[in-house]
Amino acid sequence: MRATDALATSITRYAIPLLVLITTRSASLTGVAFLLEWLPCLAAFTLGGPLVDRFRADRVLKAAAIARSVLLLAAAVLLLALPPAGTAATVVVMALGAGAGLLSHTSFVAVETLGADLSRQAGDQAHRVQAVQIGIDQSALLAGPLVVGILLMTGQAWPVLTVAAALSLAAAVTAVRTVNPARPAATVDAGVIDQLRTGWCTVRGIPALCWLLVGLIASNLAVAVAQASAPITLVQHFGTSTLTVGTIWSAAGVVALAAVAASRRAIDRHGLWPVGAAAAATACVACFAAALAGHLALYAVAIAILMAGEGALTVVLRTLRARLIPPHAFGATLSVTIVLIILPMPAAGALVALLPSAALPALLLVCAAVQALAMALAFRGLWHHRHTYTAPVAPHASAAPTIAPAA
Repeated sequence: MRATDALATSITRYAIPLLVLITTRSASLTGVAFLLEWLPCLAAFTLGGPLVDRFRADRVLKAAAIARSVLLLAAAVLLLALPPAGTAATVVVMALGAGAGLLSHTSFVAVETLGADLSRQAGDQAHRVQAVQIGIDQSALLAGPLVVGILLMTGQAWPVLTVAAALSLAAAVTAVRTVNPARPAATVDAGVIDQLRTGWCTVRGIPALCWLLVGLIASNLAVAVAQASAPITLVQHFGTSTLTVGTIWSAAGVVALAAVAASRRAIDRHGLWPVGAAAAATACVACFAAALAGHLALYAVAIAILMAGEGALTVVLRTLRARLIPPHAFGATLSVTIVLIILPMPAAGALVALLPSAALPALLLVCAAVQALAMALAFRGLWHHRHTYTAPVAPHASAAPTIAPAA
């Protein structure tokens, strides 16, 4: 379920900026596409948590996945009928980016809620559950860009969109078969605004969670700028093809997948904080290197190391988030935290759209500096409040987790 959903998301995320670049040859519109893809996600994450609390995660996942399949197929038909380059095709791709972003991130809230259930069951082995889930996500990051690059070699958009629609439908079907709906939906009498207010109060009341969000925001800003500018940097600055773009990001996914697997053992031996600090330092140095790279090979290596650091860091940060957010308000609090940490995504798209392509390396350099400063402050705060996420666990907590019902 998580694999097919993540792969469908990865394919659409990487395909839409490339489709805009192909149809318009405009770096600014590529940044706008990234912006439009992420702006609706604010709405998705704002509403997704309360929806999950009210209707159960499996129901929300199925509805979002089916709607995304219909949207992708409709866009494929329209792009097949329209001229390959022109205003109409660009409008369709832009609208697809907005709609697919909204639905993809609604489904993400649902699968993340299911993952948090498993993490709580795992107790002090929660990082292993998170490592498996992040490994699935990284595998999707590995396969998604490569699939996009290969399918776009045909010069047509419909093969990419059809494959993504099939994967999204598979996520809905497997959710029906694997998620146990035995637990009834929670009775939530409060409205969305009241639930989000509760989530915001929960965030403010947990200092370690606030510092965690500082780290996540900084991390997402650097990665978002790298992702939004990568097609322009690789195609226009280095003169590569769309297949090369996909290959580089897929190779980075392989390295990140290895880092996720290694982080699981490292956390067993050294603990969450040291591994997280080392991963954050690695990501910051790699972001500086990507901004300063003057050759394709150096840029590719820097991106690979950046994604490796981010992969290990994500294991740490998501494990901490699952521990710190109380279960009774998980959906609403998760929505608040995700809205805060995805704000850099549309901001990155806007910056890439507004700045000339020659200024993108300088933009990435500034983001790397912001990331380094914010990470230093975040891990200092997490160390100061480490007692809140290293509390002893119950004797049964390390038992092997089972498939949890939806939250």
